[in-house]
Amino acid sequence: MSNTIDANSRIYVAGHRGLVGSAIVRHLQAEGLDKLILRTHSELDLKDQAAVRDFFAQEKPEYVFVAAAKVGGILANSLRPADFIFDNLQIQNNLIDCAWRSGVKKLLFLGSSCIYPRNAAQPIKEEYLLSGSLEESNQWYAIAKIAGIKMCQAYRRQYGFNAISAMPTNLYGPGDNFDLNTSHVLPALIRKFHEATAYSKPEVEVWGTGTPRREFLHVDDLADASVYLMRYYDEEQHINVGVGDDISIRELAELIQDITGYQGKIVWDKTRPDGTPRKVMDVSRMHALGWQAHISLNEGVRDTWKWYREQYGLAGEGVHQ
Repeated sequence: MSNTIDANSRIYVAGHRGLVGSAIVRHLQAEGLDKLILRTHSELDLKDQAAVRDFFAQEKPEYVFVAAAKVGGILANSLRPADFIFDNLQIQNNLIDCAWRSGVKKLLFLGSSCIYPRNAAQPIKEEYLLSGSLEESNQWYAIAKIAGIKMCQAYRRQYGFNAISAMPTNLYGPGDNFDLNTSHVLPALIRKFHEATAYSKPEVEVWGTGTPRREFLHVDDLADASVYLMRYYDEEQHINVGVGDDISIRELAELIQDITGYQGKIVWDKTRPDGTPRKVMDVSRMHALGWQAHISLNEGVRDTWKWYREQYGLAGEGVHQ
């Protein structure tokens, strides 16, 4: 089944300033789909049901990408669990319900691979959802995202609303968070190696042993997949979006060291936790649908480092080009 998104389609991207939302906007605009409806948080508080209902009644979007969410790392999740479950439930409840009430043709809800059980078999298949205990540190966020999947399914069953859900793997790319206290491993390593190169530091410290394996998807690939799913996917079952391949943290650090031209030494702080030994998604359903990621990790890291330098970079001194 194809959904005829075209240049005249009214498309609302919720969360358009975030890592994922901004990538979806870039992708839509590159396709010439520029009848985009965008609102900042100050213009529309997605936790305010009345405001969201008025927005949908007035703007009447036909297609909705739900990329808005409260996100954070382990520390933020552990310090503010109530915020993570309440805010995310409010945001997605309002968006999904108001989209249905206003006659939206199709909605894509984007979640996260953290919805799966902590000890899920690898690679992780869609059917592993709710088959075991969640990771303790981010269970509040995960529970909210699982509720979003189930809400999309419930509105399909009861109302025939064409709401679909996609679960991306670990994301990175332009617009990422490079704060060393709250960022994920890949942007943190880019910043560490960039600064070590710029200031000729003799060593870079990396947490853990380097043995855990992780999968990384460039956010522009996710944007491409999101538009593809909006056109060609119409099933109740949520679908994984990823690369289907992984890399060890040690290999990732060495790749970023090579790309940034860092000449010093990598020191592994083995007193720090490694986390889950392996986390990779089974993306066979996405491949069967006809979509695959196409940005290599090498190309994607170079692209992300370039963006970082342009946004935050040190004036180029000592930086390997």
